Amino acid sequence: MTKTSIVPLVVDLDGTLTPTDTLVESIVQLGKQHPFDLLKLPFWLLKGRAEFKATIATRSSLPITNLPYRVELISYLRNEKQNGRPLILATAANSSIATAVATHLDLFDMVLASSEHNNLKGTAKLEAIQQLVGPEFVYAGDSKADLPIWQAAQAAILVNTSSNVSSTVRKNTPIELEIPAVKTDIKIWLRAVRIHQWAKNLLLFVPLLTAFSYQDISKLQSIMLAFFAFSLTASATYMGNDLWDLESDRAHPRKKYRPFASAKIPILKGVASAAGLLIVGLVLAANVSLNFFWMLLLYLIVTTAYTWTLKSYVLIDVIVLSLLYTFRIIAGSVAVEIPTSSWLLAFSVFIFFSLALVKRCSELVTMQQQGRESTHGRDYRTTDLVVLWPLGIGSALSAVVVFGLFISAAETQPRYASPQTLWLVAVGLIYWLARLWIKTARGEMHDDPLVFAVRDFGSRITIFSMIIATLAAHFITLE
Repeated sequence: MTKTSIVPLVVDLDGTLTPTDTLVESIVQLGKQHPFDLLKLPFWLLKGRAEFKATIATRSSLPITNLPYRVELISYLRNEKQNGRPLILATAANSSIATAVATHLDLFDMVLASSEHNNLKGTAKLEAIQQLVGPEFVYAGDSKADLPIWQAAQAAILVNTSSNVSSTVRKNTPIELEIPAVKTDIKIWLRAVRIHQWAKNLLLFVPLLTAFSYQDISKLQSIMLAFFAFSLTASATYMGNDLWDLESDRAHPRKKYRPFASAKIPILKGVASAAGLLIVGLVLAANVSLNFFWMLLLYLIVTTAYTWTLKSYVLIDVIVLSLLYTFRIIAGSVAVEIPTSSWLLAFSVFIFFSLALVKRCSELVTMQQQGRESTHGRDYRTTDLVVLWPLGIGSALSAVVVFGLFISAAETQPRYASPQTLWLVAVGLIYWLARLWIKTARGEMHDDPLVFAVRDFGSRITIFSMIIATLAAHFITLE
């Protein structure tokens, strides 16, 4: 069909102009701003969807400016507006949200939206459109609920529609424009569960490996089960954290591309998936041992507290992060019932505090390069780098000192055939930690230093060499 600029173009909001659902986004904001109001949701819903939406819109504040928008559609709309075509935003979202979106985008001539007494969806939206612009209009939508409107329209703009909806519309209505559906493939889901972060949970194996008990099949089975229990639970918390951090992630230059921040995965699917992962993880933990189950539950409580409040406090956040790394080692010790040495705990606290500071300094360096002064949602400023640099490097060197004292400790001598070989590990630690901090200062560090270590060739070689040196110290006697 040859489009005409005379026919008004009516555009849907949720799922069309933005790939997300503003009602669900508002509920997330409600949970952050007034968490106890979530208990009232079923009672509000009993009053009807229109009043339900109005109440949530009143009780929450949705950050309109950093919602994800469909760039291709907005570009098309701007071109149509320049050609003099009337543009109308018609949505089932509450009028306060619709008006805010229209004001932010500065595209639409008129706005049709739900009020406290009228839920503008399906046929109700069609009637409102026809009353406003008459029988001739083009409609841009995305869902099955829009079928009655497309059927009455002179042409259709299909945005991310399913194949079934698309074929149904084509039978009755000419297509002016189609923006193809984006499939949520396995890669996007793997990013959402942050499967690469499972590498952190290899710390569970540390007590087994440092005790050189890896030939015990029963302990190996327990630690493998513990690894998957911890990983699935951690993935659930990562997803919960991303859902909680939608606003700050969308303001971040890299995090805005995360599956939930970019709305590649709907929020409701994310909540359901996180709940499923959490249940499976806790069931696996209970099959390891009751003590390990309680450890995992404690981890869940601490990470939830971190997500909700602790991460907003300067230094408290990095201390908690470093302790969560150490917590994994203790959890591994509980899973295989092998005591954790004080040397290992002291070493882990210092080195993971340094790595947590690498993560924070990396973000501040990126902000500094962008000309920004403070973080969004965290109490950090680029001027804090003058304190964080020496604090992080000092913590790294403290970890090396603890390791050096461990080599000379009396209890170390009988466990290694040649404990002096462990000094090669100490040298490797100095190089690797210094490398991390240099990369951070250059702005070349990934958001997560452990992910960087996995991807960085120099880090992989260094870590592998340290493992070889540790095994040599244990098995090979130097004459």
